[in-house]
This record gives sequence, structure tokens and C-alpha cells, in this order.
Amino acid sequence: MKYREGQILHVYNQGNNRQKIFFKKINYIYFLKKVRKYIHPYCDILSYCLIPNQFNFLIYANSFTVSKDEKNRYPLSEGLRILLSSYCKGINVQENRTGSLFTQNSHIKCLDTDPYSALACFVYILQKPKKSGYVLNPADWEFSAFKDYAGLRNGTLCNKIKTFNVLGIDSGDIKLFSDSIIPNDLLKSIF
Repeated sequence: MKYREGQILHVYNQGNNRQKIFFKKINYIYFLKKVRKYIHPYCDILSYCLIPNQFNFLIYANSFTVSKDEKNRYPLSEGLRILLSSYCKGINVQENRTGSLFTQNSHIKCLDTDPYSALACFVYILQKPKKSGYVLNPADWEFSAFKDYAGLRNGTLCNKIKTFNVLGIDSGDIKLFSDSIIPNDLLKSIF
């Protein structure tokens, strides 16, 4: 994929056959540390959610995203490759397993074509733990950006100022998103 500065991207993947990719609390923390190392330096993360069998990120492409390395590779794509490969190796050792942990290709969907699709994706990601049945309230899920945006945690992974500017929302809107309904036609645009 060719990146353009200012693009909003939905990056997601899941376990093979929808199997778990996070087995213990420490796995989520390990994955997020790798995100900070391999993804965070090359984009602005607007939102994220990790649930037992998948991850979702909403990313804003900045000048680092569109630059290429000496081998003509985008650092975001290369960072995602390294993140998933190294995480898989660690999980395979922990779980005494072999083979790929994730489905073959991570999905990177550009959401620039519809002005509402980025906001719908943002809401979808924040609601994912609730919609998947892991919690009754999105604020109760530790491994998503909801707590950061709701003011319940001072997380630094997401660029909240960029999020508010790009999506045209403010901090008071976040709690409204805990129960928002996303129309099916918008859901189709983000997947």
C-alpha cells in the first residue's frame, strides 16, 4: 500500500481461525510495548483495542508514515511486520506451539473516502470489548483507548489532540460513544 500524509487507516488482524492471540494479561502488555517500539514512532495512533482474538488500530499517517527507508520500504508496514513476527515468536515459546499466530495478511483499510467512516471506526474500536461480550461497559476493558479518552487513565499511546482535530470531536463526546449505534453501511466501509 502506498501511504499519503493525512490518510486515516484502520489496521487490524485476528488469530488464525479466530483463535486467541492474547492468552494472559502480560501478553497484552508485551504487544503494546512492541506497538510503542515498532508502530508508534511512524504514525499518530488515534485509537486502539486489543481483545483475546484480535487487534484494531485507527492510525493517522504523518510525515514519518510516508517516508521510506534505504530499502524503499515504508516504516509503518515494516514495523507492523516486525511487531507481528516477533510477538508470534514469543507466544509460540510461551504456549509451546508452532506456526503462524495471525491470519496471513493484516488489513490496512484507508478511510478517506467517506467523512463519517473514520468516526464510525473510532467508535467501533472503542465499543469492541462491549460488542464482543467481554465487558458491559467499554470503560471496564483495560486494553483499549476508551479509558484514556474518558479521562480514567492518562495513557500516552494515542495522540488525543490529533484525534479531536481530525475527527471533529471533543473530550466530552467520548462517553456518548459508549452506546452509539453504528449503521451497517458504515460498518461495511471500515472493513
